[in-house]
Amino acid sequence: MHERSSSRGRRTSVGTGTVALSLGLCLCAGQLVATPAASAAPVTTAAAVKSVKPKQTVKYSKRTVAWGSSVKVTTKLIDPKNGKKVVYGSVRLQSKINGKWKTWQTKRTRTGTVSFTTKPGTSSWYRTYYTGTKGLTPAATKAVKIKVKASGAKILAEAKRHKGAPYRFGASGPKRFDCSGYTMYVYRKAAGKKLPHKANSQQRYGSSVSKSKKKAGDLLVFRSGSYGTHVGIYAGGGYMWAAPHTGSSVKKQKVYSSNYVVRRMV
Repeated sequence: MHERSSSRGRRTSVGTGTVALSLGLCLCAGQLVATPAASAAPVTTAAAVKSVKPKQTVKYSKRTVAWGSSVKVTTKLIDPKNGKKVVYGSVRLQSKINGKWKTWQTKRTRTGTVSFTTKPGTSSWYRTYYTGTKGLTPAATKAVKIKVKASGAKILAEAKRHKGAPYRFGASGPKRFDCSGYTMYVYRKAAGKKLPHKANSQQRYGSSVSKSKKKAGDLLVFRSGSYGTHVGIYAGGGYMWAAPHTGSSVKKQKVYSSNYVVRRMV
């Protein structure tokens, strides 16, 4: 009886040890001590970083400018998690063209502030776009419309674009012109002004200006008596842009007569 009892005790002891090891435990000095099991999942030491949008502020030096003038765009970026300046990543200056955003300039955010200088060619929507970095997602600022006002310089730029276009009676562009078709096309493209396709009729549009105060970009209507027979766009210095006659082409030429009136369109 004694030996059987002892043997039963040994079997029980062995069984307990087996169970303890299978549970990843050990018995030391009568205490139950946990030990890592081989199949236990790794412990994450730090919480995953959550990405957020940066706080952006943008300032435009002007919202309405004359054609050829510059606009300064300044963007400041703050990390909302810690209130510090964003010094990593890039910012793009973009404008909307045909329904899509086009990037004009890109700069790094080394100090938390990025500035751009641009010369808008036409009225358009603008924004700045942050490309993102670790912990900060890409984000765009609210679109702002920059309005570009037509000017004499813009009129002349458009007039010059058609240098060499052949003269054709009754043509109004964009590859061939007669005199009034040329001025009609240029003012519509550059300033959104609608003129009739007739030299005599064009002298009734815009505002009257004395010859001594004419400026580049003004319309000159040459007359026979009081009837308008030819038109051109004053280029300054006694010259004008015009589509002269059959066999010629759009060119810059001298103002050839003193019998004309000046009409200011912009």
